[in-house]
Amino acid sequence: MKFSQFKYERPNYDSIKKEFLECVEDIKKSCTYEEQQENIHKINLLRNKIETLSNIASIRYSIDTLNKFYQEEKNYWDEYLPLYEELNSYFYDVVINSKFKCDLIKKFGKQFFTIIDYSLKSFSKDIISELQEENKLCSEYTKLLASAQIMFDGEERNLSSMGKFMYSNCRKTRELANKAYYNFFEENESKFDDIFDKLVKLRDKISKKLGFEDFVELGYIRMMRSDYREDMVENIRKQVLKYVVPMANELYKKQAKRLGLENLSYIDEDVEFLTGNARLKGDSKYIIQNGQRMYSELSKETEEFFNFMLENELMDLETKKGKGAGGYCTYIPDYKSPFIFSNFNQTYDDIDVLTHEAGHAFQLYMSRWIDMPEINFPTLDSCEIHSMSMEFITWPWMNLFFKEDTDKYKFTHLSTAVKFIPYGIIVDEFQHYVYKNPNEDKAKRKEKWRYLEKKYLPHRNYDNNSFLDRGCWWFKQGHIFKNPFYYIDYVLAQLCALQFWKKMIQDRDAGWQDYINICRVGGTKSFLDIVSVGNLHSPFDNDCVKSIIGEVKSWFDEVNDSKL
Repeated sequence: MKFSQFKYERPNYDSIKKEFLECVEDIKKSCTYEEQQENIHKINLLRNKIETLSNIASIRYSIDTLNKFYQEEKNYWDEYLPLYEELNSYFYDVVINSKFKCDLIKKFGKQFFTIIDYSLKSFSKDIISELQEENKLCSEYTKLLASAQIMFDGEERNLSSMGKFMYSNCRKTRELANKAYYNFFEENESKFDDIFDKLVKLRDKISKKLGFEDFVELGYIRMMRSDYREDMVENIRKQVLKYVVPMANELYKKQAKRLGLENLSYIDEDVEFLTGNARLKGDSKYIIQNGQRMYSELSKETEEFFNFMLENELMDLETKKGKGAGGYCTYIPDYKSPFIFSNFNQTYDDIDVLTHEAGHAFQLYMSRWIDMPEINFPTLDSCEIHSMSMEFITWPWMNLFFKEDTDKYKFTHLSTAVKFIPYGIIVDEFQHYVYKNPNEDKAKRKEKWRYLEKKYLPHRNYDNNSFLDRGCWWFKQGHIFKNPFYYIDYVLAQLCALQFWKKMIQDRDAGWQDYINICRVGGTKSFLDIVSVGNLHSPFDNDCVKSIIGEVKSWFDEVNDSKL
């Protein structure tokens, strides 16, 4: 069934609640394990229905934030999702106290019980109004980004459509495009500041109500981080500072040299070559056609998956007026359908986004056998392994998209992967600082961001852009607003993805089997367990970062970048 045919109607909360609580009572009264299993299946049908409707509404709203009907539906879900979360807490409570708990652990795995335990710790009916407000503020941020109407090159453009001009090999065009792009954020500085300040203080209030010292502690629980603690993340930061930052600096120096610049400006960072970045050799239709060929040749599993996505119109890829910013992948359980949302901008980013989100979607497709909504999608640190690794697994087919620019693309892609890691650390450390100091002055937050940039991205030069030099770059990073502590995930996953990059060079068949294996387990295992299933080294091992960066450096040493 095509996505346009997926049925949506607003659920009646009172009737859902009545049915839900009856199911909970049936689970509680179950006399045998088999009976309890059947009752859990019944409540999962109801829970998956709720998630299906919520996700359909969210997708259709992000596709067109100007649609009045789905604006109202988004408002409904912002208000009612915490109430549905309360219903889930009744289910979690009865399951975690079940007399058949040992049997249920065997059936659903330890990770499921970790998730429901953490879910109970991070929720109380006493915080429902705060959760509603948090949802509304996040929606306000999304709408603010989508409201951008930037006049450039004779047309009105949104943020996503500015990308091709900011990547232009004409430096003057880049300069003007960056000025226009960041001018939107500067004009709305007080709005971004206010939304974020309200979110920080609100989340701090939530954490205190739940009995936590601060939101950092609660944030880790919300993210279901059972395998590692704050001190282990701090150790990753030290390794990145020692091994990755120097290599990234060297890559930026080489980039400046290739561009014929004495000093690299922020407007130059997205352009790797004087002749311009690797260019796509066709439009969106061309990308999809070759994407279909790529996934049909990669494996029988990916062929089946991509055809399923195409036949059922489960991708909305092109940017347009009123469309939400960014990209994501989500899952619609009643239709067992992943969905990919993106904003193609006619740059090489389109391929990165396609392969990245397809990695998420393929994992969901391979784990459709899982009916328990908590474990069909892995925790966010784990799921980014699938997406970021798929970017590298598809390297052999990049010639379909870039032809003579293929080597340019591969160089840029690997270089960007290395350069990203210090940035990812900045986002994570910044969030730790913010939520340890929730009452910090808005200007002080920006100063902290700029301090961290100078620490992990010492090359960064904002020229005469006082707005960015004051530490406002992060306004555009949606995760900081909407998904607190969701970013170290990308760093950890990148360290795993680079291992898959190496695997696919050394033994492609074995590497692909490892990848398939981590996709099939879905979210039934924790981060480090998934790392183990994929025969990967833990990013927390003291020699992991050093080893990976050494492998990458060897690859770069064999490339004459001046000839690309």
